[in-house]
Amino acid sequence: MSGILPFDDLKAQVAEGRIDTVLVCIVDMQGRLMGKRFHAGHFIASAWEETHCCNYLLATDLEMATPEGYAATSWETGYGDYVMKPDLTTLRPVPWLEGTVMVLCDVLDHHTHQPVPHSPRAMLKSQIARLEAMGFDAMMATELEFFLFEKSFEEIRKGGFQDLTPISGYNEDYHIFQTTKEEHVMRPVRNHLWDAGIPIENSKGEAEAGQEELNIKYAAALDTADYHSIAKHAVKEIAWQNGHAASFLPKWHKDRVGSSSHVHQSLWKDGVPAFFDPEDSLGMSALMKNYVAGLLKYAPDYTYFLAPYINSYKRFMKGTFAPTRIIWSVDNRTAGFRLCGDGSKAIRIECRIGGSDLNPYLAMAGMLAAGIAGIEEELELQPPARGDVYQGETAMIPDSLEAARAALGGSALMRKVFGDAVVDHYRRAAEVEIEEFSRVVTDWEIARGFERA
Repeated sequence: MSGILPFDDLKAQVAEGRIDTVLVCIVDMQGRLMGKRFHAGHFIASAWEETHCCNYLLATDLEMATPEGYAATSWETGYGDYVMKPDLTTLRPVPWLEGTVMVLCDVLDHHTHQPVPHSPRAMLKSQIARLEAMGFDAMMATELEFFLFEKSFEEIRKGGFQDLTPISGYNEDYHIFQTTKEEHVMRPVRNHLWDAGIPIENSKGEAEAGQEELNIKYAAALDTADYHSIAKHAVKEIAWQNGHAASFLPKWHKDRVGSSSHVHQSLWKDGVPAFFDPEDSLGMSALMKNYVAGLLKYAPDYTYFLAPYINSYKRFMKGTFAPTRIIWSVDNRTAGFRLCGDGSKAIRIECRIGGSDLNPYLAMAGMLAAGIAGIEEELELQPPARGDVYQGETAMIPDSLEAARAALGGSALMRKVFGDAVVDHYRRAAEVEIEEFSRVVTDWEIARGFERA
């Protein structure tokens, strides 16, 4: 694994003619990489210190439109600049692109050079700092699920997104023969990301035709979010290079299983897992119980950060391995929160609510805020549920974007932790998605009512 590229090594590789392009990227509200391609000579001469971008990049929808209603930026304020401050600890090769390296940036206010509060990376950093002040480190891992399709993005788009044929013809969960047929995509995904310093563990077929899962080794929370964003970007680019489309849409067909992004999390103190207590029947420390109780209590408040679009909520159906209830259980995939590694130092809690469309920085920031609240409030954790918890009687996960938007907007915790301006910013993002969908006449409506209404 090549790993992070020291700046002096970059200078040497540029001088040797091995590197000519630097991708200078921020992560937008949707979790996408946005930025510029710098000539490497200019980057090492001056742009490594800072560059600029339009501040609308943290106030767009998926179409890159500029909807009204954001206090942070607007036509009235002229859409000014943000500072893109390269974090040189993230400088790494991009092996699937010739002569190219990448660096992630923090987003700063142009005038004060302070972090922009609603920047996803800043939001996660703020919660990591709170934990560090308490003496803890957050260790996390995300799973990336997605679908590979026979045709390319361009072919599918030109066809009106109608002929969506997965790359395989049957459920390929753990299926070695079927995934062998997909190695022309997945082998370069694994190897290129490894060479980029992303600690890939494995890929596997998932529980649907054409569905893949990519697993990355757990790491410090900020590193995990960086790994997730870069890997998701790489999967799309490498699939495109091979003539296929890769989609992280959580639910692309009503009869197909959806794609999730489960988040594993634990706290450590002085290099020791703080969630582990060998004297407890499950190995859960009192700290872990408080933390998990916080995740449960405040789950509605941060659900928007786990499920940010209309489509996100089509996943939540019983019998699909996607959760419907706010409940925890031991090694039980029907629960919203699954205890993993019970009785061992690998003990952790897995949140199964998030879809493949989540922004990892926002999702992890929201969950850390809830877990910290559970510790601070010394919340009591109820006993784990057993059996098929789809049939339980506990509170439901918000079942629509409108419900999640309302829960976020009304959350005293999220407003206390992130500030009113940040919560209102993302509440507006949810409203924009709802407004856009409300204007659309869907194929379902036409087929259902064209003749019979």
